[in-house]
Amino acid sequence: MDKFITAIVARKKDAAQIKQIKGELVRKLLHFLIALVPFLVTVSKDLTLILLTTGTLFYIMVEKLRLQGITVFFISNITVVASRDREAGKFVLGPVTLALGAMLALIIYPEPAARIAIYALAFGDGFASLIGKIVRGIKIPFTRGKTLAGSFACFVSVFLITWRILGSFWMAFCIALFATVLEALPTGDFDNLIIPIGVGFFTSLLIGII
Repeated sequence: MDKFITAIVARKKDAAQIKQIKGELVRKLLHFLIALVPFLVTVSKDLTLILLTTGTLFYIMVEKLRLQGITVFFISNITVVASRDREAGKFVLGPVTLALGAMLALIIYPEPAARIAIYALAFGDGFASLIGKIVRGIKIPFTRGKTLAGSFACFVSVFLITWRILGSFWMAFCIALFATVLEALPTGDFDNLIIPIGVGFFTSLLIGII
């Protein structure tokens, strides 16, 4: 009997973990999509900002409708799947701060700082959360559950991208380390603002364009 109960509890835990990973995958796909912003900027920076603003306002409207019980096809369903347990019945803020973070990086910083800041948000934060959920492992104290595996994933992704853009190993190392520290801070959805603003500023200082 005890073995039977233990097996049921284990299955429930596995199901809960699978649900969490599924939600994390959807959330991080949105993160990865923000990496398209630097490409869109090569077409038109003004158009890119208009698209981000329009998309954010549309999402806010859809979220308000969802909270009133009105489902907007596909978007509301994606939001529910991507939302965390603590966001149940609440406005899901992540997509708003994600778009705002990218917009602020574009508005505040010149190239290539803006591009690096957005890629740090897309891939650094994205892979940190995803790998942290899948691999788990050692947790970092005072970070509300963030893991060494997630932080390592953040560092590697930002380092490789920045090295590719700047061509400097040591600049890439410093920027990736800075991004990793910012990502590890227990700031919730506001890391979508803190990471691009912080990384953009640090990058600008490092390469002397501020």
